This record gives sequence, C-alpha cells and structure tokens, in this order.
Amino acid sequence: MSSSDAVPVTVAITRRADPSHAREMIAWMRAGTTLAEEFPGFLGAGWVRPGPGSTEWHMLYRFADAAALAGWERSAQRQWWLSSAQGIVEHARTERRTGIEGWFDPPQEHSIEEARPAAPPRWKQAVTIWLVFFPLSLAANAVASRVLAGVSLVSRTLLITLCLTPIMTYLLLPWITRRLEWWLHGRPAPWRAARR
Repeated sequence: MSSSDAVPVTVAITRRADPSHAREMIAWMRAGTTLAEEFPGFLGAGWVRPGPGSTEWHMLYRFADAAALAGWERSAQRQWWLSSAQGIVEHARTERRTGIEGWFDPPQEHSIEEARPAAPPRWKQAVTIWLVFFPLSLAANAVASRVLAGVSLVSRTLLITLCLTPIMTYLLLPWITRRLEWWLHGRPAPWRAARR
C-alpha cells in the first residue's frame, strides 16, 4: 500500500483504575503518549479522566495506517509501558476505527487531555449516506440503461461503481456531512441557533 493510499486508524481504549490512583494514571498516560510520539506515523493522542462515580479512563491514539499502528503496538516500548501499570490499571475495551466512519468524526486538535467526541449513531450515518447515494445511483442507472444497454449486468455494475465510488467518497459524502454536521451530532439546526 502506498503512502497516498494509507487509511488512518484511530484506537479508542477504555481502562479502569481506582480513583485513589489518579496521579499515577495521569503520569502513566502522559508517558505512553510521549513514547508513541516517537513512532513513525503517529498522528495524535488524547485522554479523558473518569467522571464522578466512575473508574473509567478513555484514551485515543491515531496512526497514519495499520502498519504504523502495528509498529507501535508490537514495540518493546509499548510492552514495557503496559507492564509498568500492572496492579493499577485494568483494560476494559478497545475499538478501532477506519474507513467510512471517518467522515462522521468531527475535527479535533491533538492535545493530551482533549477527548474526541463520539461518532454519531450508525442509523444517522446510514441516513446521511443514503441521502446522497440514492439520487446518485438513480441518475447513474438511468444513464447507464440507455448508454450501456447492451453491456452485461456485471460489466455495467462494475463501470457504475467504479465511477460512483470516488464521487461519493471525495465529493458527496464530505459535502452532505458538512451540511448535516449539526444533525449528526445532535445539535440544533443552524437556522434555529441563529434566532436565539
């Protein structure tokens, strides 16, 4: 895979720690970020303390592609860092995100204590994709049924999807996501907010 084809990978990790170990957790998370920053392809990291009554710490880190992420995850430095928190930290959950989900991630700056907002519900993502996919697919099939009438179904479908995929990825998904960003993230419509 060339660097121009690389797909960034974001890893979200939830860990549990006793609230009495908050200082150790902060130092430990900062140390992990500092170690990861030295690895090729590192794009940023962040973490969030637990809320009142919770023991869950949330961490995010992002690498340029799966190979860069694997370099960090298999490294001796990371293994040492993870082992240094045994008895203090309990691993709870890991989630990786790549591909189409990235269209729905709001912009963020990569700072130590900044949390990344959650992605919108999948049903909202599906509706947003459908809003541009349906009219585009309808138009493409109407044109193809006239222009490519004698071409086999498989070949016609191949040609249509080869044309529509870049249009969806580079033009229509970014366009619709910008216009529906407020709805995707559960905020009031811009025209309602302007009246306040």
